[in-house]
Amino acid sequence: RGISREPGSRWTEPGCRSCTCQGGRVLCDTVSCSVPCSHPLPAPAGGCCPTCTGCLHEGVARAEGDVFSPSDGNCTVCVCLAGNVSCLSPECPPGSCPSPSLADCCSCNPEKCNFRGRTYAHGARFSLDGDDCTTCVCQGGEVECSFTPCPMLDCPQHQRHLGPGQCCSTCRDPPAPAGCFLDDNGVEFPVGQIWSPGDPCELCICQADGSVSCQRTDCVETCPYPIRIPGQCCPDCSAGCTYMGRIFSNNETFPSALDPCLSCICLVR
Repeated sequence: RGISREPGSRWTEPGCRSCTCQGGRVLCDTVSCSVPCSHPLPAPAGGCCPTCTGCLHEGVARAEGDVFSPSDGNCTVCVCLAGNVSCLSPECPPGSCPSPSLADCCSCNPEKCNFRGRTYAHGARFSLDGDDCTTCVCQGGEVECSFTPCPMLDCPQHQRHLGPGQCCSTCRDPPAPAGCFLDDNGVEFPVGQIWSPGDPCELCICQADGSVSCQRTDCVETCPYPIRIPGQCCPDCSAGCTYMGRIFSNNETFPSALDPCLSCICLVR
């Protein structure tokens, strides 16, 4: 996107995608959020993850430390602490609730639930017989059931798998790379393949994880007039001499191109 990134650097792209620069390639994936509270606030503007610096309860945002009563809680008091909502209700003697009185918190107890031949107390949570993927709750004589919430997965959709008898999908292990694919020229090298990308002083190898590792050869010239062989990385000081554009073999004598009265000899030292 026109911006240079250092190797190993990380940044966040629009759409809550976390990217990193590795070996000249940009790898991006969806930001994985770990939310350590039960009632987080939605992600702030420009952010990706919900925040636990307040609470979202029944669609209403509550500040840290707020004390409030829920809309359907007769004399129930709740408090928002670190993104968690804790509620306390008065303990009342058993009784039915034909017409609850707002003035008297203990005028009655919520009605129990009779569901599929069983009786559940108000607020009880249970699963349907043979279906651990559904959670039910008794609320004032009525039973409400919903699917069990699943954790957020940090793998792409094509790597998710729902096994027999499972409620939630899990991440499959990504397939092992068969080789290294180079986007610039469309060539795929098998794992362990060694090649030169065009510079004879640079060699690359395809790693087992599908990445490409390259290393340059540093040449140390030990003579002033080496022979340079096309396709060979380092100059050759053992085969002869290169002088004034011509190649002479070891111990060969020739006249100097600068002074015809001078005689030169190629010596390998």
